[in-house]
Amino acid sequence: MRPLVSKDGVFLSANKMDISRADGGSYTDNLIGTLLALFGNVLVSIALSIQKYSHVTLAGTKDLRVFYRTKTWWCGFVLTCLGEGANFVSYAFAPLALVAPLNAVSVLTSSILGLIFLREKSKPKDFAKRYGLSFLGCILTIGGTYLFVAFGPNSHEKLKAENVVKHFVGWPVLLYLLLEIITFCLLLYFYKQRSANYLVIILTLVALLGSVTVITVKAVSGMLILTIEGNMQLDYPIFSVMFVCMVASVVFQARFLSQACKLYDSSLIASVNYILSTVFAVVAGAVFYLEFKNEDVLHICMFLLGSAFCFLGVYLITKSRKRPKTFEPYVTMDMVNGIPTIHDKGLVVQPDSNSAFSYGALVNNDGVAPATLPVNLEQPPVGSGCTDTSYGLPDLKKD
Repeated sequence: MRPLVSKDGVFLSANKMDISRADGGSYTDNLIGTLLALFGNVLVSIALSIQKYSHVTLAGTKDLRVFYRTKTWWCGFVLTCLGEGANFVSYAFAPLALVAPLNAVSVLTSSILGLIFLREKSKPKDFAKRYGLSFLGCILTIGGTYLFVAFGPNSHEKLKAENVVKHFVGWPVLLYLLLEIITFCLLLYFYKQRSANYLVIILTLVALLGSVTVITVKAVSGMLILTIEGNMQLDYPIFSVMFVCMVASVVFQARFLSQACKLYDSSLIASVNYILSTVFAVVAGAVFYLEFKNEDVLHICMFLLGSAFCFLGVYLITKSRKRPKTFEPYVTMDMVNGIPTIHDKGLVVQPDSNSAFSYGALVNNDGVAPATLPVNLEQPPVGSGCTDTSYGLPDLKKD
C-alpha cells in the first residue's frame, strides 16, 4: 500500500504542477516565443546578407544609383523590419532568459550563409584548416541553444500594468537598478573624463543599457499583446514610462556601439557584445521578472552550461572571420629607379591632415585649383648698374 500511495502522491503533485503551468500557458507561450525569436533572428541575418549583397553589387558596377534606390536593398530592409518585429513580439511570450541567448542564432546563420555563398575554390584540407573553428563554433552554438531552450525557465506571466508596477517597486529591483546606475556612471566617467577607450568598458556600457532595453521591451510588448487581445493596458502611466525608457536606451546603446565600431574590429565587437549583453539580460530577467524562482538547481546548471557553449561558439565563429588589412597610401622613402614606392610597410612619411597640399599624402585634389606663386618672371638686364643685394634673383610681388 505504501508504494501505491507514494506513487499516487507523486502523480498528484506532478498533475498539480502541470495544471498550474497549463493555466498560465507557460509551455505554449514559451514555444511561441522561442519560435518567434528563432524566426526573427534568422530573418534578420538573411536580410543583412541581402543588403550587403546589394552594396557589393552596386559598388562593382558603374551604376550611379544610390543604394536605397535598389530593389534588393529594400527587400532586405523589409525583411529586417519583419525579423525585428518577430523578436519584439517574442518577448511577450517567452522569458528573457530564453529570448536573449537566441541572438546567437543570428551569428550562426550569418556564418552558414557566408560559407554557402563563398565563391573561392579550395581543397578540403585547406578548407578545414581555414574554417575548422567556424564549424566547431557552429556545433557548439547549436548544442548550447538546445540546452538552454530545453532547460530554460518555464515560468511566465501575463504582463499587465499592475504586475509590471509590482515588479518595478520591489526591493530587489530597486537595489539592482541602483547598482546598475552607479556602475554606469563610474564607467561613463572613466570613458569620458579619463579617455579609457577600452572595448570592455564601452561594451559594458552597451550591456547595461541593453538590460534596461530588454526589461522595457518585455513590458511594452506584453502590454501591447494584452491590448490587442481586448484588455486595454495603454492608458496606464507605467506603459508610457516603459516606452520612453525603451526608446532612450536603444538610442544611447546605438551611439556607444557606433563609437566602438570606430575603434575596434567588428568581429571582436560581435562576440564580446553578445556575451556581455546576454549575461546582463539574463540577470535582469532573473531579478526583475523572477524567471528562475521555481527552477531547480539541475535546470539552472544545464541552462548555464548551454549559455557557456553558445558563448564559446560565437567567439570561435567570429574569431575565424577574415579581417581586412587597412591600406595606408603614403609615399615611402624607398626609391626604385628614382620613383618612390607606395605600400603599407616600411618607413613612411606621415601626411599632415590639416593641409590640403601635404607631402606624402595621396589626396584627390582634382577639384582644387593648383597653388601658384606670384613670381615676377622678368629678369633684369645684364650689365645694369644695380647695386641691390638681391641681384640676379627674380623680384617677388609684395602683398
